[in-house]
This record gives sequence, structure tokens and C-alpha cells, in this order.
Amino acid sequence: MKTKSTVETKSIVKTKYVLFGFLAIMAGMIGFAIVFQETFISFLKHPAIYRHARFLHIAAVTLFFANAVVGILWERQSLASGSKEVILHTYNTVAFLDSRFSSPLIILSVLGGLSLSFNIGELWQIGWLSVSFLLFLFSGILWIVSDIPTQYKIKQLTSNLNPGDQTLPGELIRLLKLRWWISIAGVIPLVIIFMLMVYKPEITAVADWLR
Repeated sequence: MKTKSTVETKSIVKTKYVLFGFLAIMAGMIGFAIVFQETFISFLKHPAIYRHARFLHIAAVTLFFANAVVGILWERQSLASGSKEVILHTYNTVAFLDSRFSSPLIILSVLGGLSLSFNIGELWQIGWLSVSFLLFLFSGILWIVSDIPTQYKIKQLTSNLNPGDQTLPGELIRLLKLRWWISIAGVIPLVIIFMLMVYKPEITAVADWLR
């Protein structure tokens, strides 16, 4: 008979593999775009996929942003409750959604956004568009270099928890609070991106920053 900890450990391992799988897909997309740049751009600029790309981009970005915000609020409330069961359940659910829901949405957002950008002009020559893309990259890098290592440490600590303990270790609580702040830092650029997408202000393009 499988114990609860064994099931949770297997779930954590499966989630990790799914997460790295989506990261590998994104890396493959970047590699393909670099090696076969003309083919990649030609496909994304195809008129037949423009309307589909617009719908895909808006839906994916909105769902990704909403999931991030709801996750932050949910984690904050769970930490405030002080309940071991509530905190662990919330974290496991949010981590599951990050790997199974947010990761594919990021890929769809990038594909849809690139398709739209290639149809309206040069990405780095349009102010609001180039800054939006740069902020999106910044948010992604922040997530990779800070949130993923933090989640790894959290999962190590949760896998070694004693089921009989009524409270969580101080180090685990500290990491969960740190992850909350990392999530806040990652969402702020997304708020700015939404504003840039809607208002499209006249700002200096990234390509002109060093000129």
C-alpha cells in the first residue's frame, strides 16, 4: 500500500519532469528560430494564421496573468492561516498549475505574440512592443533563476516532513514567503505589459536605446 508521502513524492517528481519538458520545448523553439530563421518568420507571418494568433495570444496571456495573480492571493491567504494542511495543499496545487497550466500558456503567448509582431513591423523597432517583449523575457528569466531553485528546495523540505508534526519548519515557511515575493516581482512586469498592449504609448524602441 502506498503511503501519502510516497504518492506526494511521485507527484513532485512528475511535476518536475513536466516543467523541464516545457522548458525543453521552449529551448527547442528558440533553437529552431535561430537556425531556421526565415522559415520560422515565414510561418508566423502567414496571413491565414493572423486572426488565430491574435485570439491565441490574448487568451493565453490573460489566462497566464490571471493564474499568476490568483496563485499569489491564494498563497498569501494560506500562509496567513498558519495551517500546515492548508499551506501544503495550496502550495502543491499552485505548483501543479504552474507546471501543467502556466508553462504551456507561456509557449502559446510567445508564439502568438511573435506572429502578431511580425505582421505589424520589426519587433525591436516598435517602442511599446519591444519594451513589452523585453519585460516578458525579464519575467521569464526571474522565474527560471529564482523561483525554480526555490521550488526545488521547498519540495526537498516537504518530502522530509514528519506527518505527525502540527507545524511546518521555520525554513520552509521562510522559503514559501520568499517564493511569494518572487511571484510578486514576476507579476509586476506583466501588469506593465498589459498596459503597454492596451494603450500602445509612443516610447523609444529598444533598438534605439544605445544610439
